Amino acid sequence: MDIFSEIFFQRALLGGLFIGITAPLLGIFLVLRRLSMIGDTLSHVSIAGVALGFLIHVYPVAMGLVFALLASFAIEKLRRTYKTYAELSIAIIMSGGAALAAFLFTMGRNFNVNVTSYMFGSILTLDNKDLWLIAGVTLLVVVFMGLNHKEVFLLAFDEDAAGISGLPVRLYNIVITMLTALVISVAIKIVGALLVSALLTIPVACSLLVAKSFRSAVWTALLYSEVGVLGGLSLAGIGNYAPGASIVLLLIAMLMITLLIRKGFKPA
Repeated sequence: MDIFSEIFFQRALLGGLFIGITAPLLGIFLVLRRLSMIGDTLSHVSIAGVALGFLIHVYPVAMGLVFALLASFAIEKLRRTYKTYAELSIAIIMSGGAALAAFLFTMGRNFNVNVTSYMFGSILTLDNKDLWLIAGVTLLVVVFMGLNHKEVFLLAFDEDAAGISGLPVRLYNIVITMLTALVISVAIKIVGALLVSALLTIPVACSLLVAKSFRSAVWTALLYSEVGVLGGLSLAGIGNYAPGASIVLLLIAMLMITLLIRKGFKPA
């Protein structure tokens, strides 16, 4: 239990607290819009940016963030081009990001160990620069969602109706995709690129089983997310487990328990 008094672990808990807020706020929109796989896509592109950052000696998280933002614009462009096959945009960008990351790995074999930590998460190595970046992204997401929750609700359930009502659908889609890119870029150091989409989707999957309205789904997803992130980190710190894996496995366990409870209370 002494680990809770360590500065590095306190930074990890604070970073996890921030990500536990931002991920479900955007995740519920992505799930309702059937864009759950966008998390995996942007995380692959972010890893390519991280690899380039190590290669040219630039802050890796910032470079990953730039790559994710560029990918978010590309996804929106492709979604408008292939309106009937919108999922193509995600598949194209994901394969391109993975290929670019692999190419950059071969160019800088000496930093592959450092990049691997971003693949699986290294939350215990968060520094003050990382925390300030995560806090800034959290503030952006909370302010945007707080000021535009009604518009986001309408856009999530019926994009056509949102457009007819005069909502600038294209602008909102771009902003939300950009915010998702920001969240994923800062989250890969916490849970890793291979697991980051779990933070966007599993808390929302849990909340959709028990919530009765959009508002309650948001708050329930936040609760599941924070319990999963902070609980998983605590278990990892006490038992010396992998933090990212502990967070995701705890979230999956919570989903299974919720499913069992819901089934048990379901009328015959």
